[in-house]
Amino acid sequence: MSLFFQSGYSAVLGFTANLILTILLSPSIFGIYITVLSLISFLNYFSDVGLAASLIQKRDLSNDDIKTTFTVQQVLILSIIAIGFASTSFIQKFYNLPADGIYLYWALLFSFFISSLKTIPSVFLERKIEFQKIVLVQIVENSVFYTAVSIFAILGYGLFSFTYSVILRSLIGLIMIYSLSFWIPKIGISFKSLKKLLTFGLPFQASSFLALFKDDMIILYLGKVLGFEGLGLIGFAKKWAEAPIRIIMDNISRVIFPLIAKAQNNLNKVKNYAEKILYYQTLVIAPIIIGMILIMPRLIDIIPKYQKWHASLPLFYIFAFSSLIVSFSAPFMNLLNGLGKVKITFSFMIFFTVLTWVLTPWLTSIYSYFGFPISHIIVSSFYILVLYKTKSMFNLSVIKPIFAPLLSAIIMGIILFSFDKTFVFSSWSIIFFEILTGALIYFILIRYIFKIRIFNELKTAYDK
Repeated sequence: MSLFFQSGYSAVLGFTANLILTILLSPSIFGIYITVLSLISFLNYFSDVGLAASLIQKRDLSNDDIKTTFTVQQVLILSIIAIGFASTSFIQKFYNLPADGIYLYWALLFSFFISSLKTIPSVFLERKIEFQKIVLVQIVENSVFYTAVSIFAILGYGLFSFTYSVILRSLIGLIMIYSLSFWIPKIGISFKSLKKLLTFGLPFQASSFLALFKDDMIILYLGKVLGFEGLGLIGFAKKWAEAPIRIIMDNISRVIFPLIAKAQNNLNKVKNYAEKILYYQTLVIAPIIIGMILIMPRLIDIIPKYQKWHASLPLFYIFAFSSLIVSFSAPFMNLLNGLGKVKITFSFMIFFTVLTWVLTPWLTSIYSYFGFPISHIIVSSFYILVLYKTKSMFNLSVIKPIFAPLLSAIIMGIILFSFDKTFVFSSWSIIFFEILTGALIYFILIRYIFKIRIFNELKTAYDK
């Protein structure tokens, strides 16, 4: 609930900031930000070779484990930052970045180092499932970032809006996390601890790196092949389409990992968690995504200066369906990791990564900026394999948890689509009418057709 509150708060804040930025900034500047952010994400996956995840998954921690993880991580971080700074000239020429883009790149490298200092205090909180404290830090960080970037953009700072805001967010976040989970950094390496931690950490980080290679590296490739404007359209569509799963699914996945690690010796409890994940995720995500598909064209029509994003609408539809498919399966990657089945998730990630890199260049060469969304939905469809692997391990019920919410969302969408054809013009009143009507239809279907009492079930789950 803490994570959902933070995501809801950040979503409103992010929506407001995103609205301001996409009105004031050009698709090219938006594309530069996405590209540079992906570069830093790429570097981040070399930062601790999975040692932090090992600390969370490990049943008992020693001081040697903690000290070793921090020391190894800092050695890796400082080495990566040195390489990052040394590569500045190459990156600037390769992407034809303006001077403002380089300053943003350096600011993100700085925040990369600051973030590494937050790892151990965050691990302590995650092991205790004290996400409410982590959430408080994230709320402050996001408030600072989104407020600052909006103000700077309004004042006309352009790309520097991101640069200054990134630095502010990282420094304030560091102060906050140490005030809530104080730890005195200690240097030293125990090779015995390191060996044990790497047994889980290396396959875990290899899977994470493949996820990076599949997602962020493909963005870097598209930035080079399609240019910043094309990438800006893709980034806009993908960001909006994935908002529901980023807010809902990512939070559930984040809690799943330490929670399953604690319950790994009780497979019945694990099975129960898995079925509840499917059920509650679908209950919330399915109607939101289908509703967004119907409302997005109207938003683009009535928001000032938003017509420039009209070309991204077909991309948005593809990414939205892809997000819905992924929501049924992706959380179970973290469930398997929590059980220590990192070799299974690593095998899946190899397959998904190869498929992405085979399809995307080929389809991009044929369909231009439609190529990546098409390859994305094809790869997403194969995520169902993760779900069926989990099903085979725990005799998991798949259809029953998703049937009622998914069918209700589809019926809601069909009814709203017929309304949509009635109103040929767009206005805020029509958008609010469609949202309220859709919510009412969905509630009636869930409550009176399928006899699901959502609030009672949530209360029962909380009491248990």
